[in-house]
Amino acid sequence: MPLNHQILLDNRPLGEAVASNFKLVSQPTPALQDGQVLVRHHYLSLDPYMRGRMNDTKSYTAPQPLGEVMLGGTVGEVAESRHPAFAVGDKVVGMGGWQDYSVVNASEPGALRKVDTSHIPLQAYLGAVGMPGVTAWYGLVKIIEPRAGDTLVVSAATGAVGSAFGALAKARGCRVVGIAGGPDKCAYAVNELGFDACIDYKQHLDAASLSKALKEACPSGIDGYFENVGGMVLDAVMTRMNAFGRIAVCGMIAGYNGAPLPMSYPALILVSRLKVQGFIVTEHLEVWPEALKELGMLVATGQLRPRESIAQGLAAAPEAFLGLLKGKNFGKQLVQLC
Repeated sequence: MPLNHQILLDNRPLGEAVASNFKLVSQPTPALQDGQVLVRHHYLSLDPYMRGRMNDTKSYTAPQPLGEVMLGGTVGEVAESRHPAFAVGDKVVGMGGWQDYSVVNASEPGALRKVDTSHIPLQAYLGAVGMPGVTAWYGLVKIIEPRAGDTLVVSAATGAVGSAFGALAKARGCRVVGIAGGPDKCAYAVNELGFDACIDYKQHLDAASLSKALKEACPSGIDGYFENVGGMVLDAVMTRMNAFGRIAVCGMIAGYNGAPLPMSYPALILVSRLKVQGFIVTEHLEVWPEALKELGMLVATGQLRPRESIAQGLAAAPEAFLGLLKGKNFGKQLVQLC
């Protein structure tokens, strides 16, 4: 059996996550039992939610166990199979974690899914045509419920979720404004992703300044907001929301290191009669087929052209992940393994 390199969570962060929280180990892959499949991973996904799971605190899911492989999405191919539905060479997506290989009990619902790479690149199933894309779809379609002509705003606009949100919203006839960090990201949002405007939050020191920029970019106010960041960005957006606006809360990356995230203007929820709803996309598996069908069409036809940042080799995963948390990535952050 092949040697499997793995990255474990060795200890929990005290404040900001650091590379020494992780540990690289190697061990042989176990022999397969009936119903199991050995998957060789080609790419693994790095996502902001992983930082929250590193803490041993109350959350929507259990903490990442110490001494075990970091959990996360993977795509690859079947290297060996003892399950009748999977053959060697099948391209698959699953939750194999930060390792070269995974042994999957393929009969478990949702554990492993075959994918078609004839029109969609394999790694896209970790981004636009995977969990991040479905996250954007659910927040937009089920919470914001856009109408043609609405003005919608999304933070972290050039990431895997934000870029998918932009394409989905434009397909519904909305005006879409992004918030991103840096002129290159904002130019990409407008020139390649088709956003109507993009605001560089790094040019604004406080919520008042960012609010002024939002007023210029959204002269008719904001009807819907997809929240990935929290903090100053949320404060600024709140001041520009129209009456009966809708806010889909996906993430609060500004607070993932444990710092409190006070809201400056909570009274605006009442004054503007806002709907503010958090969601976890894995709790809504019933929408995934519909969402993935639309997202796959957008990618296959070139209407969604997501950018990727790709680190090489498993050992590069911790530093790439820490960079993601600081906004160093451009688009979806992946690690290529083979």
